[in-house]
Amino acid sequence: MAVGNLSVDLSDRVALVTGSTGGMGEEVARQLAASGAIVAIHGLGEPELIEQIRVDIEGLSGKPAVHLAHDLTDAPTAAAMVREVESRFGRVDILVNNAGIQHVSPLEDFPDERWDALIAVNLSAAFHATKAAFPGMKQRRFGRVIATSSTLGVTAEMNKAAYVSSKHGIIGLMRSTALEGAEYGITANAIMPGWVLTPLAAGQVERKVQALGLPREAVVRDHFLNLHPTKRFVETREIAGAVLFLCSDAASSITGAAIPVDGGELIL
Repeated sequence: MAVGNLSVDLSDRVALVTGSTGGMGEEVARQLAASGAIVAIHGLGEPELIEQIRVDIEGLSGKPAVHLAHDLTDAPTAAAMVREVESRFGRVDILVNNAGIQHVSPLEDFPDERWDALIAVNLSAAFHATKAAFPGMKQRRFGRVIATSSTLGVTAEMNKAAYVSSKHGIIGLMRSTALEGAEYGITANAIMPGWVLTPLAAGQVERKVQALGLPREAVVRDHFLNLHPTKRFVETREIAGAVLFLCSDAASSITGAAIPVDGGELIL
């Protein structure tokens, strides 16, 4: 696949993308497959819809694609997921830690079980998957580890203590991974999206509409896109394009970075 004038050939790579049965992760999986990679998708949802995504990805790559349904609230199962892909395809060259959940609540009312679940899915699962994939990457002297953080990985927002903590943690995890993999051809980077109209974000928009009792267009303009100088949502294809570039040989010296794809949000 070409990204701008850059052609990315991943025909000899195996990729695992967590949280890829919808939203950003699905588009990442599709672009990796279109670039020739064998892709393992992961996530929950309607079986028929997931099977269609899997079949589509096979069509894009011309290679087998598998779906994994590990529940990452039990974070160590992420390691088992990596081992399953390695058993099926021999290796994991590209690991995209994208799975994420959200809960919005004031700190004093934040349910303990939601904190635990959110940290497990958003951060701990990324650690376990990265740890499991790392030895093989070191042995082969090649690896691309990419994780979805957020602009909230370097800022904060009220009522999102767990999410903000997890996204700060993801950046730290990728930076530490980058240092340990630097001499082995392994890069590790975080992507920091701004507002992307994924199902997760769309739910937040609708809850805000209901809470304020205002027209949806006004809520989007004044409470979401007010943060974006571009005055539009980031598109999933733009997130996937950044991931695809980081998987390319052209990005071999980009490691330990936290890269905004945020419509200019962080310059405000």
